[in-house]
Amino acid sequence: MSISASLEAEITKYLGAEPYERSENRKGYRNGYKGRSLKTRLGMLRLQVSQSRDGNFSPGLFQRYQRSEKALRLTLMEMVRQGVTTRKVERVTEVLCGINFSASSVASLCQRLDEELEKFRTRPLESYYPYLLIDARYEKVRVGGQVVNQAILIVVGVNEKGYREVLAVEIANLESESTWGELFKRLKERGLKKVNLVVSDNHEGLKNALFRYFSGCLWQRCKVHFIRNLSGLVSRREQKELIKVLHRIRAKQSLKEAQSEIRWAANLYRGKYPEVARKIEEEMEETLTVLALPEEHQKKLATTNSLERVSQIIKSRTRLVRIFPNRESCLRLVTSLLQEIHEDWITGPRYLTIEKEDGLPEEEILEEGSLKEKEVCLIPT
Repeated sequence: MSISASLEAEITKYLGAEPYERSENRKGYRNGYKGRSLKTRLGMLRLQVSQSRDGNFSPGLFQRYQRSEKALRLTLMEMVRQGVTTRKVERVTEVLCGINFSASSVASLCQRLDEELEKFRTRPLESYYPYLLIDARYEKVRVGGQVVNQAILIVVGVNEKGYREVLAVEIANLESESTWGELFKRLKERGLKKVNLVVSDNHEGLKNALFRYFSGCLWQRCKVHFIRNLSGLVSRREQKELIKVLHRIRAKQSLKEAQSEIRWAANLYRGKYPEVARKIEEEMEETLTVLALPEEHQKKLATTNSLERVSQIIKSRTRLVRIFPNRESCLRLVTSLLQEIHEDWITGPRYLTIEKEDGLPEEEILEEGSLKEKEVCLIPT
């Protein structure tokens, strides 16, 4: 069946009748066609999609990627209704929506989409997740008549089959031990279990919450964040050389070899940059926890880079809004984008190959002989 025939069959099913057919089962009438584009691996397809007179018909073919568009439209509508936008945004809204809208219609549309997104955010976690990647980003939101930064907390898990999933997305006033702790608590209530390694930056509140809710789990400090932080402590002309030194440490295949390089690097900077030497000596091992994992997992779990790319996708859409009219609209748009990314991940290629049924149990890591308990960064029990 061609795509056009499939679209026609779908609206026939929706209306309960063929074109011009007299039927007691008819639920409505067609109302012409609307041009739509569909991007495929073979290029862009131009389709003529039937419209229903009530305006509620939407082909399933497009629904998967309409969620974020709908959230963006609703955000712009809310901005216009609340009078906090510019003429430019009003023009964009008119082009996107194509119709006049009332406060009640916006509220109704928001409610329907919010219910769908809430189900995604609170769904039971029936799989288990050997690895978690955690990060946060900030968006500008109007709260109480003032524009403030709001933290978007994001947790991605790699499940037992090696596929990534978006496990949590929440909005908070700031990153803190309390906000991260509440998020982790809700994840456990939804069924999160058997986490073996967590990858994150060095945010103190985040670490404290991890220590509380994932005690005994391995913790990998994002090496990219560590390198950025360290690079800011030396002159610009010396940054490239420092990065080479840090990559030389990271290239070692065992922790014992890496520790030898750490001592060498610390001595190299002890005279001119004592703070750099101290951090290399005391904190570099936090970025080497992945050496306890299978070699094919190490590169993808040494950093939160995959979340950085997700953050860039979010930014490309949220910058159209600039300042969200309220917290709800911000969470709505970000969740919509993340749900689409989540669906791409679980239907696309595997992120990691996890051979064993239980992932990588902590007990096996500590019994291998090359790595003792004191040689990996464990979240304390």
